[in-house]
Amino acid sequence: MYYEPVRLKHGSQQAPPDVSGNGRKLDLQVIFTDLPKTAAALAKARSMARGLGIRITLLVARVVPYPLPLAEPDVPVEFTEHLLESLACERDDAEDMDVEIYLCRDRNETIRRALPPDSLVIVGAPKRPWPSGWFTWERSLARMLRRDGRRVLVVTI
Repeated sequence: MYYEPVRLKHGSQQAPPDVSGNGRKLDLQVIFTDLPKTAAALAKARSMARGLGIRITLLVARVVPYPLPLAEPDVPVEFTEHLLESLACERDDAEDMDVEIYLCRDRNETIRRALPPDSLVIVGAPKRPWPSGWFTWERSLARMLRRDGRRVLVVTI
């Protein structure tokens, strides 16, 4: 059974400029994994977006345990917002970045549903699977999104 997530949006609400010439807005989707990996993924997204007017969207899927109501997570949303502000403030033109926080029961399914079908997605992951041969959840997420038809760039640290 899938529960509809609670969506909270922060950051700039203005539409990004159209630089593609075909009426579509360009947007890089960065998936929050943890602070170091997400910082590396954001750095890559920023270097790709530099000078192009591309908006960066940081997508955060916070799993709320079943005993709690979906709108009342065990970790306050304010704490998550404070964590994400530290990532967003590393950039001078942070107004070109949106943060979307989803309170959900199933992280992967929420990310799948939140991303537009032809998204360019950036995911931070460890350099090699650990233990040898096992996939981390970040790499499994990237494989799942590729199977869904998204373009995924995995940034390793």
